[in-house]
Amino acid sequence: MGESEKRKSDNIVWEELGISNDFLFGKVMQDAQLCKELLQRILPGLKIDHVEYPEGQKTICPDADAKSIRMDVYVRDGKGTVYDIEMQVADTGELPKRARYYQGMVDLQLIDKGEHYKKLKPCYIIFICLSDVFGIGRHMYTFENICKEDKNIFLEDGTVKIFLNASSQMDDISADLRAFLDYVAGSVSEDAFVKRLDDAVRKAKKNREWRHEYMTLLMRDQENIEKGIQQGIQQGIQQGMAVMIKTALETTCSVRQTARILKLSEEMVRKEAADKGISVDD
Repeated sequence: MGESEKRKSDNIVWEELGISNDFLFGKVMQDAQLCKELLQRILPGLKIDHVEYPEGQKTICPDADAKSIRMDVYVRDGKGTVYDIEMQVADTGELPKRARYYQGMVDLQLIDKGEHYKKLKPCYIIFICLSDVFGIGRHMYTFENICKEDKNIFLEDGTVKIFLNASSQMDDISADLRAFLDYVAGSVSEDAFVKRLDDAVRKAKKNREWRHEYMTLLMRDQENIEKGIQQGIQQGIQQGMAVMIKTALETTCSVRQTARILKLSEEMVRKEAADKGISVDD
């Protein structure tokens, strides 16, 4: 593909993005007013005075051996309550466990060594999904920790996990939130907030810096996928060769014969035999 064709292809990719793209969603939600109104639609019972951005798309890297995470939208309100909002296109089958991990990583950022646990502020982990994670048909699933033996007893640990489903047809949420979720699913309405959100998406697509950042990330993801495929192929070849060497050795018990049949060096055959604990004859 020539350079001009590649630029044209990149433009098509960028122009086709909607609010359901996590990168674009994170950029649009940098508008504090839009972010605040979205949170109020999801959590109408909470009075959110304003939202603050501790940093951009927050990346948490706990240590060298732990899995790092990058949050789409990470904000606090005037009372210190933390909100992590994630746009999720694909149902990977692990979102509940992912929500648990995100919750733990957020808590690690909220208090320092030696501080009391009571300093932990309330935290909401919110996943906006294109499909129904739980298969019941609801628009919204809210989880809090309660006593299994007595449903009237709440743990009151300050954590809430919410999964929104943009594909639902059930009449189970407010018209305001329904309008937003319909927009996530691809339908633009006359709702004032949705119109402002759609305008913000259009403006975001004109931001050349964001477009470049997105295409760079996309290219990096593609390279990582290709690298993973090549590594998988190589591992498959190595595993297959190991099985053939093991089978040949167990059949012939001869390094020389095995190497000749499989067109390998005798040194490689001996090494594989040693790794598998197989005694062989030269």
